[in-house]
Amino acid sequence: MDSKSSIVMIVDDNIANLKVTKNALSDFCDVFTVPSAAKMFDLLKRNKPNLILLDINMPDMNGYEAIKLLKANTATSDIPVIFLTGIDSQESELKGLSLGAIDYISKPFMTQLLHKRVELHLTVQAQRLRLEEQAHKLEDQREELKQFNENLQMMVAEKTDEVFKLQGAILRTVADLVESRDDNTGGHIERTQHGLKTLMDGLQDMGLYRDQLQEWDIELMLESSQLHDVGKIAIRDGILNKPGRLTPEEFEEMKKHVEMGVRIIERIEAKTPDSEFLKYAKIFAKTHHEKWDGSGYPNGLSGEDIPLPGRLMAIADVYDALVSERPYKDMLTHEEAVKTILEEKGTHFDPFLVDVFEQLADKFILPG
Repeated sequence: MDSKSSIVMIVDDNIANLKVTKNALSDFCDVFTVPSAAKMFDLLKRNKPNLILLDINMPDMNGYEAIKLLKANTATSDIPVIFLTGIDSQESELKGLSLGAIDYISKPFMTQLLHKRVELHLTVQAQRLRLEEQAHKLEDQREELKQFNENLQMMVAEKTDEVFKLQGAILRTVADLVESRDDNTGGHIERTQHGLKTLMDGLQDMGLYRDQLQEWDIELMLESSQLHDVGKIAIRDGILNKPGRLTPEEFEEMKKHVEMGVRIIERIEAKTPDSEFLKYAKIFAKTHHEKWDGSGYPNGLSGEDIPLPGRLMAIADVYDALVSERPYKDMLTHEEAVKTILEEKGTHFDPFLVDVFEQLADKFILPG
């Protein structure tokens, strides 16, 4: 220990005791001698010692009264106090320790013993102060780390939001490009998104397909649904915009938009393998024309072999086609479209999802 690294304050009304005690300690610490408790409190306003040796029997204010005031003041409550007194009784020692003293040394004392005990307490206190300092530094570091993490999370959230908006803008642009080529389906994407969201919200509210829905990023899935007909961009205008019903041959070519759409998405996916929205988009594009009874295309899937997103999109997609006017058909009313879908329960559509649709059908009507 540095010989002058610690300050010890000795409080005693006996000048001889002050001198003896100072001589015993001054070889390894700075010693302030104080003749009364009142003087001690005056000195404490300017200096804070590492340790106080406090006599009990003093005029005006005894040691017990002084330690009570020390411990009651937040500025001095953490200063260790050792009673150094001529009172040698267990009762006196117990009272001193109960008031907050860390040790009790009776006079007359052996100089070497006092030296060792004071040195021990100063060492312990120095270690405690170092630990407290380290704890404060650690707490400061934790606070800095917490602030850094919060800022990082905010930056990540902002960047994620930017990426999501960019993805949405790209999807919307591609979807608009597809719709701009198909004069017959204006607004189809917006309306199928609305229908799809209505079904998904209904399933959540009813607690149905809970496990699957919890795995989905619903917002991202709805965004990706805009690409369900992206393959139509590869269909020639003569078929895409034919003002009448397609021939069987033309319909076979139209059906290829599904496989073309999947290939388009897979080409994008190959360059951005971590894009979750492309996984959803591919499911929608690939399976929204499959039918529950296996008569759909392109793979003739049936029943629950058709992924749930595809079965949901089938209802939203067909509903919009039914209530929309086409060159080869008149527009059905909402009630007529609902009736048609109910009639194809278990053939075109998942019968369970048709029951859900029936309960939610009125919500498919877009406001305005």
